[in-house]
Amino acid sequence: MYKTVAQTAKDIHMSESQVMRYVLHGRIRSVYDGEQFLINSQQFTTYFEQLEQLKHEIDIWKATPIPEDIDIKDED
Repeated sequence: MYKTVAQTAKDIHMSESQVMRYVLHGRIRSVYDGEQFLINSQQFTTYFEQLEQLKHEIDIWKATPIPEDIDIKDED
């Protein structure tokens, strides 16, 4: 599904100027219809899947307890 720059910016929580900059630099693929740039929203599916996976891995890492150091000796 093709969306305008404004709709895409709202969907991916970025400013319109940043999305337009990415379009002009080729970081976001788009089609120019003579009046405006249209962006296929399916290209962000993989990005959001990877982002969710990364968030999950960070949560697992935060929940993992720090192991005791084997070099610490209790010398009283």
